[in-house]
Amino acid sequence: MNMQLSQKELGLLKDLKDQEQLCIEKYSKGAAAAVDGQLKGLFARISQIEQQHFDTLTQIENGTVPQPAAGGSQAMPTFTQTYATADTPDKKNDCYLCSDALGTEKHASNLYDTCIFEFQDANIRKVLGHIQGEEQDHGKMIYDYMKANHMYQ
Repeated sequence: MNMQLSQKELGLLKDLKDQEQLCIEKYSKGAAAAVDGQLKGLFARISQIEQQHFDTLTQIENGTVPQPAAGGSQAMPTFTQTYATADTPDKKNDCYLCSDALGTEKHASNLYDTCIFEFQDANIRKVLGHIQGEEQDHGKMIYDYMKANHMYQ
């Protein structure tokens, strides 16, 4: 399906792509900076999904509306406790990375929520809604990791 987008829609896509690029970089750097292997893996996984979001937005920007990925929510990983209740330098490092990532996901989800209402095409709104759901899943995964490691009280 090929279509023309309005200037406003193109501007919103640029904002969304900028947000996704920030997420890709943040999660890549987070994976490198994390101490716990589970968190490194989670951030690497989320970075790949953010890249898929960026690629989807690029397709829309170029006039093609892809079908949302099949299936609903992403499979939620189960985390084992790495850190006890005591605050160690490693735990503080990983907690900071998680808190920062969680704030980024809240912002990204909110940005998608706003943009969904601004697009005329129902198929684009559907794709953006799917991505927003994945952003919310990312937040849930980070929350679950934090909860398992006594970082989120």
